[in-house]
Order: sequence, then structure tokens, then C-alpha cells
Amino acid sequence: MLASALSSQHLAEGHRYSIVSFVFSIGSILVQIPTGVLLRRVGASSLLAFCTISWGLVQLCMAFVTTWGYLLLCRMLLGVLEGPFLPSFVFITSTWYTRYELQKRIAGFAVISLLAAGFSPILAYGLSLLNGRRGLAGWSWIFLVEGTITVAFGLLSWFFIPDVPERNTFLTKEQTHLVLKRVAEDRGDSVADEVTLLSVLRHLKDWVIWVHGIMFFCSTVPQTALSFFMTIILSGMGWSKEKALLLSAPPYVLALFSSMLFAWLSDKCRLRAPFIAAQVFITITGLVTTAYSPSHSWRYAGIFLIASGTAGCSPGVLAYSSNNVISHSKRAASVALMVGFGGVGSIFATTTFREQDFPRYVPGLWATVCCQLLLLALLLLTSVHYCRVNKIVRHGGPPVEGQQGFRYTL
Repeated sequence: MLASALSSQHLAEGHRYSIVSFVFSIGSILVQIPTGVLLRRVGASSLLAFCTISWGLVQLCMAFVTTWGYLLLCRMLLGVLEGPFLPSFVFITSTWYTRYELQKRIAGFAVISLLAAGFSPILAYGLSLLNGRRGLAGWSWIFLVEGTITVAFGLLSWFFIPDVPERNTFLTKEQTHLVLKRVAEDRGDSVADEVTLLSVLRHLKDWVIWVHGIMFFCSTVPQTALSFFMTIILSGMGWSKEKALLLSAPPYVLALFSSMLFAWLSDKCRLRAPFIAAQVFITITGLVTTAYSPSHSWRYAGIFLIASGTAGCSPGVLAYSSNNVISHSKRAASVALMVGFGGVGSIFATTTFREQDFPRYVPGLWATVCCQLLLLALLLLTSVHYCRVNKIVRHGGPPVEGQQGFRYTL
């Protein structure tokens, strides 16, 4: 629908589609570090409800976009307002669940996004049929309806979004104590330390956090490429815009099951790295198939592989990092940095899939393959590091970050 808005308003000259795509990510990156501090100060329900309602209002404004500057402003605001969602969810979830219950929950959050991505093209197709009603274009109706739904959900969400366990209002004291006890026995940080800007900056001195950030960057590149360019790639295979929209949905259905399967296996086996690596190989296979297969059917099959491989990879990387961090403040810093790198990955994806490479986008697909190879290399590096530290602890060395009994998750 973004492409339709640009085309309809004659704003699609040059690289403007890529620009309005990555300006969204810039807005998201800017709010990552402040999110960790705000989350503890104002609470998850207030912060996320405000962001959701505001997001919906900006969507409503986008229905009436007429100028390039107006569109850029709306996209930047959407990025700022979406930015807090993922780090807030991962942080809050990690305070309620043990390390090996986490990835299924993160994958569940991702599945909701996949469902939205899968059914959004179908909804967009249906709403586009309203083109001309009440003097509005089809893409305007899409923004109006989706914006209204978002505002309604935002108003309701304030009553249902939980905060950290010690601030919850729906459990008894005994039940809250049990939640905190489970987390304390698992990793020893159920009691929250203060999350301040200074503590976050101090934790950013740890090189491993930065490696996790780059890993998340690599995992988000194929996701972003798929969400922004799948319908364009499908159109390049010869299908009409309407059919390309409809064909965008099925790959996300497979991705939904793939994400939950890998999350369940990873939590069950208490391992992260092997399952992340398996999904990366699936993604690489899909990228190469989409780039070079002479058959449109096989290229479409490659898109299925990309979707199923990348869907569970980002939740896996988030769980891998969160499992290997102690203290609330360090986890807030780690998640904020990772999601910030994810925003950089989105910018990278939107700028490497260039208009002149239509219809196959081979350079962009190869850039994405290189990111997957880098992810594998960094996964190996961190796994070796964690194995070495665990071995030192087993042989009587100092405990990991002063926490007795804690071992890194591989």
C-alpha cells in the first residue's frame, strides 16, 4: 500500500520508495536506548498503549498524504512509535519466564507479526476494491481502516498489558513470590536492579552484546527484504499486482509453523545455536533458489524457504542473547542495542534491493546471503567463547558475572 500511495500521488520518482522505507527504521533506531529507561519509569502498559494509539493516529493521517515531506514525517513518526514494542516485549517476558521458556514466547510474538504480514495483503486487496468510494483512493481506505483498528486496540491494551512481576496487580503475593522464585532459581536476577542511562551505557562496554547486535542485524535483513519487496518480486515474475498481493500470504503460513517448531525444539533441547544455524541454511537455500532458478514456480518455492528460515531466526537470536545476560539493566541494554541493529538491518535491506535490479534483485539477494554467512561466523565465535567460559567455571574458575551456578546457553 505504501508503493500504491507513492504511485498514486506521483511521489515515486527515483529512489523514493527505498527512502520512505528506511526513514521508518531511522525513527525506530533513535528510541531504542531511551525505551529501556522509560519502560521502568512509566510502566509497560502506559508506554505501549500510548505508542499503539499514536501509531494508529499517524496511520489515519497517512490516508491523506499529498506531499513528499508529509509522507516522510509520517514514516519517521511510525518508526519512533513502533520502536519500543519489541524491546519492551522481550524485556518484560524475560522477567516472567525462565530462560528455556523464553523462545516460545518470543516466537509467539513473531507469529502475530507473521499473521499480520500474511493477511495484510489479503486485507489490502479487499480494501483496495473501495477505490473511488467517498472520493478516496483504495490505498487511503487501507490506512483509514487499519489506523482505526489500531487506535481501538491501543485503548483496550492499557487494561491488559502486564508490567514486571513485582509491580503486577493481578496475582496474589504468594503467586508473585512463586514467579520471582522460579526466575531466581534459573538465573538469579529476579530482583530488579535500577535501569538508568548510565547503567545501560556501562553495560554497552561488553563486546559480546555488540556481537549479538550484529547477529540480529543479519537476521533482520531477509525479513525486511521479504516484507518490503516480496510483492514487487512476485510482480516481476509476471503476475498482476492483485495476484502478487494474494500470493504474498501463503509463505507466511509456512513461516508461522516453522517459527513455532524451531522455538519449541530449541526450548526443549535447551540449545540455541544449532537451531539458529539450521534456519540460516534454510534461508540461504531459499535466497539462492529465488535468485537463479529459471522457473517462476521454483523461485516462488524459494520465497517459501526464505520465509520459513528467517521467521524463527530473529526470535532465536533474541533468546540466545537474553539467556546469556544477567541483570535487568544489562538485559535492557542488550535488547535495545540488538533491536537498534535490527533497524540498521532494515535500512540495509531497503537500500540493497535497488529499482535497477528489477525483476530478480540478484545483488540484493546476494547481499542478504553474505549477511547470513556473517551470522553463522558470529554464531560460531560466541558458541566457542561460551563453551570456554563454561569449561573454566566447571573446573573451579570464577562464576559467570558473579552469579553462582549460572552457565551460558549454547
